[in-house]
Amino acid sequence: MTDESNPGRPEAFRLAVVGGGPRSTYALERLAATVGRLAGRRLAVHVYELGGEFGAGQVHSVNQPQTSYLNRAGSQVAFAADPTVAGAERIRPAQERPTLYEWCRRRFEATGDPAFDLAPADSPKRRQHGLALREMFDRYVAELRRVPGVTVALHAEEVTDLVPAADGRLDVVSTSGVHCTADQVLLVTGHSSNDCAGEPGPEAYRAFARRTGAGYVPSAYPLQQRLPPQALVPGATVGCAGLGLTAIDQILYLTEGRGGRFLPDGDRLRYQACGAEPATVYAFSASGVFPYTRPLSRKDRPHQGRFLTREAIDRLRAAAGLPAGEGERPRLDFEAQVLPLIVLEMAYVHYRTLFGPTVGDLIAASVQEEYERFLGGLSEPGTVERLLPGADAVADLVGRLLREVLAGRLSGTEAARAVPGWDAAGSLTHWLSVVFGPEPAGWSVRDADRRSPVALPPGSPWRLETDPTLNRFDWQTLLQPLRTRPGGTPEEFRAAYLDFLDRDLRWANHGSLDNPFKAGVDCVWRDLRFVISHAVDGGGLSADSHRRFLDEHRRAQNKLSGGAAPVVMAKIRALIEHGVLDVSAGPRATVLLDEERGRFVLHGRESGLRAPLDVLLDGRVHPFDAARDLRPLYRNLVRRRLVRLWRNSTPGHRDFVPGFLDLDRLSRPIGHDGRPVESVTVLGPAAAARGTYQFSALRPHHNDVVMRELVGWLDGFWAAFDGRSTSPGPVTPQTSHGQTRRPARLA
Repeated sequence: MTDESNPGRPEAFRLAVVGGGPRSTYALERLAATVGRLAGRRLAVHVYELGGEFGAGQVHSVNQPQTSYLNRAGSQVAFAADPTVAGAERIRPAQERPTLYEWCRRRFEATGDPAFDLAPADSPKRRQHGLALREMFDRYVAELRRVPGVTVALHAEEVTDLVPAADGRLDVVSTSGVHCTADQVLLVTGHSSNDCAGEPGPEAYRAFARRTGAGYVPSAYPLQQRLPPQALVPGATVGCAGLGLTAIDQILYLTEGRGGRFLPDGDRLRYQACGAEPATVYAFSASGVFPYTRPLSRKDRPHQGRFLTREAIDRLRAAAGLPAGEGERPRLDFEAQVLPLIVLEMAYVHYRTLFGPTVGDLIAASVQEEYERFLGGLSEPGTVERLLPGADAVADLVGRLLREVLAGRLSGTEAARAVPGWDAAGSLTHWLSVVFGPEPAGWSVRDADRRSPVALPPGSPWRLETDPTLNRFDWQTLLQPLRTRPGGTPEEFRAAYLDFLDRDLRWANHGSLDNPFKAGVDCVWRDLRFVISHAVDGGGLSADSHRRFLDEHRRAQNKLSGGAAPVVMAKIRALIEHGVLDVSAGPRATVLLDEERGRFVLHGRESGLRAPLDVLLDGRVHPFDAARDLRPLYRNLVRRRLVRLWRNSTPGHRDFVPGFLDLDRLSRPIGHDGRPVESVTVLGPAAAARGTYQFSALRPHHNDVVMRELVGWLDGFWAAFDGRSTSPGPVTPQTSHGQTRRPARLA
């Protein structure tokens, strides 16, 4: 292949990056870091971003409201590969790869803007993340453009199709009709929305709204476009279907985003209305509660599993996995086989955090025999708590003995004799510090030989129980923290929820290192996600179990560990206390259709609430589904059979087709002929069959899977580049940032 304007010169190798958000930024970082491999040959990079927000993308738009927060501490977000990333070549010096926290500090020092005056554990605004992403993206583009033989073109338009060209490459078709014939395509399109036709709720809501004129907003983002003042007038009654992070974005945008203010009031916040907000926002979901508040993280390194490990999953699969197709590994049942390990690990972390490391060792020894039987497939079927009796017995014994020491009926030394291998004095000191704070009520290890009552403070600042036999790990209570009673009232549920939220906020501020309840969740559902992925990814579960995992267990995980930061939930509490936010519908609330009045009506099945709504908002994020995506690209790829949907087929089960793309181990899509499309790599939500957890924010010092996947893509890219003979030549003119050329075909 040659350049038509100069027949003697080979064409530049063309890379098309479809999607200009965070993964695009990371991809260009790796490309720029290794661009020395060009060795004088020519490369043309084309980046497509449908909203023109290069680096950030729409989800992290720099133009989004100041009320939307990133769901991660600034110190846990990065923009470049670091030395922990397996296989990454040429790591930038530390000063060239700041975390988001460090980037904000630099911005604060340069501008004095207090919005960037953050601590390492603070959650930045998503807009701030977008600003940093855009700056880093521009930096990596500039690095590439300085290299002789490299061009970078930025196209502020949507890619709608990939069409195989006669020479085996792919025509990248965009909304302007411009075609770039690409040698390699990287699809990093991020999140989208689905056509909800066929879903009973959304489809009925849309039809009712068309028929009656009732207000209905089917998707949340961009907030400024979906929720303008003319669509939700001041004083309206609004229903928000969903209590996750998207709903929180909507709620804060409709209140603080319209001019309301949060004022300090002691150790709390008080909401001051502005008059432009809705009269009431009724927020509801199946669970009836927002996700647990995400705790402050003061850990130096992630938790390493004691029971929930990749090796344990492999042993369990080998001993007790369900038969699969020929050549495929045995399948697991998540609820029966994986969840018991998760719950055991949570209990272990919980009690070790509460009582100290020697109690953790006692629990490990107590459960080891049954744990081994379980991994060998020898234990009897049971509940998800089946591995907990040994842990509960240790915690019960330790708690009773510490209570005797506190009462002066036993000395610490006498208590230790009752349990060989237990540091009773150390456990008591640890427990006092956890429950009451760093000054442990005057107790000292020096008192271990004395029988002397310990005068305890009247209460725990963290609202932990002050009896050592309490603060027990309870999986079912974690799943359902509020118990409702038949015939309850909205007022009762509201009061119970505010009490729960107050305690949850205190636990979150206590932190994931010190609070047993938060540690058990954070150390397992966040730090050990890679182990859960090892169990689930690539058809690791049976078809029926995978369906339940996505429908039920992922939702539970989001409730437990995917919540907002304390600063955000303190605002939610203030809105509830003010009355502009109402969560009194309780669990299992439903939306009724009032045909006579042409309005949606929120009905709280368990609280008795009935609230007519002026507008109903859908506050939920859709899972990726290529066949139902509102954007045309993936539907066109499916239609032309260039890709196919991933299918979990397990003997004796109904096939499960969640909508993800079928990919090979290199993340290349598999076509209907069963062969991979070698010139295309797919990363992000579309690749969820290969990677259950698809987060876009890169985590530093963690060998993060997001960057590992991009390193794998880069290896394949350079292999393809080296496989095509090119030679140096003049550089073609570059497009300016955010602008595109309009010829029939691009260089």
